[in-house]
Amino acid sequence: MRNASRLTMMGLLLCGVLGLTTTSWAQTRPPILEKIAKTYGLDSYGQIDAIRYTWNGEITGLFKLSRKWEWEPKTGKVSFEGKDKDGKPVKVTYLRSEINDDTKKQTDAGFTNDNYWLLFPLHAYWDTSASVTDAGMKKLPAGAGSATLVSVKYGSELGGYTPGDTWDLYVAKDNRVEYLVFHHGGDKKPSLVTATWTGYKKAGPLLISTEHRGAADGKPLHIFISDVAVKLTGSDKWMDAK
Repeated sequence: MRNASRLTMMGLLLCGVLGLTTTSWAQTRPPILEKIAKTYGLDSYGQIDAIRYTWNGEITGLFKLSRKWEWEPKTGKVSFEGKDKDGKPVKVTYLRSEINDDTKKQTDAGFTNDNYWLLFPLHAYWDTSASVTDAGMKKLPAGAGSATLVSVKYGSELGGYTPGDTWDLYVAKDNRVEYLVFHHGGDKKPSLVTATWTGYKKAGPLLISTEHRGAADGKPLHIFISDVAVKLTGSDKWMDAK
């Protein structure tokens, strides 16, 4: 990681890839992956003109922060509101195709991380160079019960921050993610993150998990996503998640 600022370090809490989509198929992907993506709104995603949300994260004893985002998927325009590494308020608006300075690079790293928390079941489907396996029914990492384990692993060909990152999704019979276990592929910290996926809400056609509790290298972790809303094609009104 080139810049060890608070924004960058916390922005890369999980995310190991730079882009939000890739185009080449690395393998025959298991059918459950498409079922999961459809559950989270894949078929109607083209109706989305804009998404806004606030990513809130805390690891006890390490950090606590909040970042507001507004994103236009079709144009790549991103607006950010939060604080810089010195705690000063900052606002940044940019196109993801025109990231030409360190501030935008750091901001976009945070955007990528937060957007993966927001829409990872869709990103797992879109990131077609990632290796995906269906390991069948497995016991949940915490608590009682079992779920289908779907592992998504990113390789070095993606040119990500930490190639080899793996996201283990524990998926219920209704194709909703119940639990996530994240393993960093390199030596970045935290190296192991576990989190529940609860607090489900619908924002237009999108299904969003807004509540995540667990641990990061053994330290209590709480991530929650608030103020989620979408704007659909042909409308100027925001639809709040309910």
